Formats: sequence, structure tokens, C-alpha cells
Amino acid sequence: MPKFAVLISGSGSNLQAIIDAVAGRRLRAQIVGVLSNNAEAHGLNRASAAKIPTAVISHKDYATREAFDAAMATQLDAWGAEVIVLAGFMRILSPGFVKHFDGRLFNIHPSLLPKYKGLYTHDRVLAAREREHGCSIHLVNAALDDGPVVAQAIVDVQAGDTAATLTERVHKSEHKLYPLVLGWLADKRLQVRDGQPWLDGARLAQPVCLRF
Repeated sequence: MPKFAVLISGSGSNLQAIIDAVAGRRLRAQIVGVLSNNAEAHGLNRASAAKIPTAVISHKDYATREAFDAAMATQLDAWGAEVIVLAGFMRILSPGFVKHFDGRLFNIHPSLLPKYKGLYTHDRVLAAREREHGCSIHLVNAALDDGPVVAQAIVDVQAGDTAATLTERVHKSEHKLYPLVLGWLADKRLQVRDGQPWLDGARLAQPVCLRF
């Protein structure tokens, strides 16, 4: 059973979806720890309620991003984490951290990558009058929101949508997509070879696209 560690900065709603999937045996993995850079993150309470070890490492306590990331890597290695799951972790990772966990580092981003990297994706989608939006799960590399995309959940933009209503629907898709993809990984259907995702023995030239 693979050992996952989850990195969070806030409410931890995707963390909760992963915890629920493990508890419901839809995801055959062990969550060995939850790490946050924010001591007030509600996701820490979610982890504690599920009896999962937690750690807080504040980026404010370190002079450089590299020093902060090295402290995180030490904690993750101490937990024996084999897969690092970013779930609303709001810090840009250093190349050294990414290299340390090469091929084992996954992130969820609220857009249909490569569109709308970075922040405020829902507002930007509405401003551009897009007809579709969604979320993407991708491997992490040294560039922001740039790693190979494994899977996406597509959400239709509806007339009258606001950033709040669109955010809510995208979140619901995130909570389904992340446990599903991590389940592929735990079941060894999803593998990473030379930095590229392979599913069921075939290289993913395009992400798997789903509608929930």
C-alpha cells in the first residue's frame, strides 16, 4: 500500500475527499502525514480528526525558499512518504524540492491546463467568456503549473455564473477527480516513466478528460 503525504495551506477540502476515499476503501493507500505552512489551516483539524500525523513548517521561519523546502523534505522523508500530494498548497516549490521527489509529486489546479496557470482562474475564465472550465491533475516540475497533465474534469460555464458559483462546481469536480487519479496511482495503473505519465501501459499523449 503506497504511502501518501498531503501538503495544504487552507481548508483542506481536497484532503477531506482523499481521507474519505481511503476510509471508504476506494483509494488503497495510507496517508502518513499532512504538512502545512499555515498553523491556522483548517485541513490540520481534518487530519487530526482522522488520526493522521500533522506538521506545521512555516515559510516565514526560513530566510530562503530552498531552506524552507529542505525542512519540508526532511519531514516528508521522516514520514516515509512515497507520493507527495499538493492539495491547496500555496507556495511555489524550489527546483531542488521538485528534483528530490521527481515523479512522485502531484498537484491539482483549478483550470483546464495549459489554460489559466496561476491564480484567480475562475475570474479569468469568466472574463474571457469561456464555455468550459474545470480542474487538472498534473505532475509537478520546476515551472509553475507546467508539468504533464494526467487528467481533467470539465465543467460547463453556465449563464449567470459568478466566480463563487463556478468555484463551487469546480470544487465538486476536484473532490471526485483527485481521489480517482490517486487510486489509479495506488493500483499501479498510473505510472511515471522518465517524467511522463503512463496509464494502463500506454503513455498519455493527452490527459484523460472526464465529466462528473
